[in-house]
Amino acid sequence: MTSILVNTPRLNAPTLHQLPNGLTIVAEQMPVEAVNLSLWVNVGSAIETDAINGMAHFLEHMVFKGTQRIASGEFERRIEECGAVTNAATSQDYTHYYITTAPKDFAKLAPLQVDVVLNSLIPDDAFERERLVVLEEIRRSDDNPRRRTFQRAMETAFAQLPYRRPVLGPFETIAQLKPQQMRDFHSTWYQPRSISAVAVGNLPVEELINTIADSFTQSDRPQPPASNTYAQEPAFTEIVRHEFEDDSLQQARLVMVWRVPGLSNLEQTYALDVLAAVLGAGRTSRLVRDLREEKGLVSTISVSNMTQRLQGTFYISATCPTENLAQVETAIAQHIRAIQTQGVQEAEINRIRTQVANRFIFANETPSDRAGLYGYYQSMVGSLEPAFEYPARIQALDAADVCSAAQQYLSADAYGVVVLKPTA
Repeated sequence: MTSILVNTPRLNAPTLHQLPNGLTIVAEQMPVEAVNLSLWVNVGSAIETDAINGMAHFLEHMVFKGTQRIASGEFERRIEECGAVTNAATSQDYTHYYITTAPKDFAKLAPLQVDVVLNSLIPDDAFERERLVVLEEIRRSDDNPRRRTFQRAMETAFAQLPYRRPVLGPFETIAQLKPQQMRDFHSTWYQPRSISAVAVGNLPVEELINTIADSFTQSDRPQPPASNTYAQEPAFTEIVRHEFEDDSLQQARLVMVWRVPGLSNLEQTYALDVLAAVLGAGRTSRLVRDLREEKGLVSTISVSNMTQRLQGTFYISATCPTENLAQVETAIAQHIRAIQTQGVQEAEINRIRTQVANRFIFANETPSDRAGLYGYYQSMVGSLEPAFEYPARIQALDAADVCSAAQQYLSADAYGVVVLKPTA
């Protein structure tokens, strides 16, 4: 087993290490008196079927309910006794578990983190109790206007891809799941070859690697099945509009979405990131300056280029009085046309270059920052290099690249739009 140094004259110099059981380890010593261990599992709601939608998130709750070695609640108790912190999150494409601890406690806490993730028992009684917690989380999500808006936008953005489904799953689906279904799901997907383990902090790299490697002793599980294969969905050919009334709203919400490349076409995402920033990053961006600062048509407006693994979503969201909806939508379309025909100014791109360079530095300041960066790219892309190259990629773009991306992927006459209006 040979360790390969990711050779970069940059802020970052992690070591990448592969175990025979398929586990990928990324480790880096950092002179900060903490160590972060992040386990990135290549399992999210996108691999589920409709019949078990929400299973990955429910399982995230259940991994802490005990193993053969650790009783339910003991993991959290031992974490708290050491003054460490732990948390987890589930997305469409991955599930992420982490602990941050003092270096002196890493060797005793890291094996516990691995054990609860890899060897969860998922007992029937705990399953039923935690189901109630998850169902309540779904209720709260359904009661949240922002989340309702996002979910309807995703249902509009994709007709077939699993990103149209909620990560939490529907209430009715979670209500009928069985413990054995989860145990089967866990044994199928939670195995070393599906995990990237990242450790960053003030311990020698070899010590970090050895602690993780010794914790992952299980290697006899079968190869996980191939994930569901989906074709990318074509661009909209017309405006697809969905409107709703929502009695919880004080102002209307407008979302416009376009289908764009995702992480499977990484090279094509950089110019779209810059385009999103030109339109909606900060008070001097085009949409914020025009629609909020100067005309006062919206109270909020934001733009995101969301790069999921299979396909991305270019997402513009605004909050405004109902009577301004048509004017705001028209103005957004006009701004897109202006970029397509007149391009962007070099000063706009220079602003974004500076933002990206500074944010990359700021996002490298703590062990958890770096572990998150490494884990995301290793898990989602299968390589650390794009993480390090990102600022240079943005620096290399010019106005013509941004204009070309707008022409290729955004249309002022064909997109998905979701409108939520306060009940009259």
